[in-house]
Amino acid sequence: MNSSNQEKIPVRLKGKGNTLCVTLNPLESSEYLKAELNRLFKELNDPSKNANVTIDTGSANGHEELVLELAKYLKDNFGVASVSKPVKPQNKRSSINEEQIRKRDMERSWHDYQTDVLVLTGRVRSGQKVTARNHLVIMGDVNPGAEVLAGGDIIILGGLLGTAIAGQPENENSIVLALDFRPTQIQIGSYVAAGLPSSPGKITEFAHVENGNIIVENYLEANPFGRIPWPQAR
Repeated sequence: MNSSNQEKIPVRLKGKGNTLCVTLNPLESSEYLKAELNRLFKELNDPSKNANVTIDTGSANGHEELVLELAKYLKDNFGVASVSKPVKPQNKRSSINEEQIRKRDMERSWHDYQTDVLVLTGRVRSGQKVTARNHLVIMGDVNPGAEVLAGGDIIILGGLLGTAIAGQPENENSIVLALDFRPTQIQIGSYVAAGLPSSPGKITEFAHVENGNIIVENYLEANPFGRIPWPQAR
């Protein structure tokens, strides 16, 4: 089988004995992937019981729920000892640079950065449009029929009832946050979401892109930046 055909195989199994590695396409359905895993593991000459299995989805982040589901399937049906994602090798030079940057930031209080944040106070009324080159902070409400657009994050310290367009044109890591999150439409990068369900009450929520979809979560519960070990310029 040539290399081009190999690349099209959605599930591949390598290794033997107690060390096995599964490479799969996470865009396939879980039922299909389970069927392929069932076939491949039954074809093994060596017993897979108590094996340590690595599932490689091709990316360092994401697809954790799929990996957990497949891990349970392999443990229940083939008695494998453990299932994990591959550990990506840490770039030693990158780690050293990050530590140097951290020390510099802490010592100089982030004086090496020039931020570009537009901070406005007041209400954005219907028919009005506010555009910011980078991040946008509005201390007030964005009414229905109003539109706010930014190259980076959009932070609304009030109610968001209009349209918010963040991360323009292609920054999909941007977020849209509001103390009262009831937007007409959200766009982050090229991803658009409309008709989002209303919050049960006035709670701080934020929208972000995850696995190609716009997800809205309780900001305090999700704490999206809580794992960053030190303050970083955004």
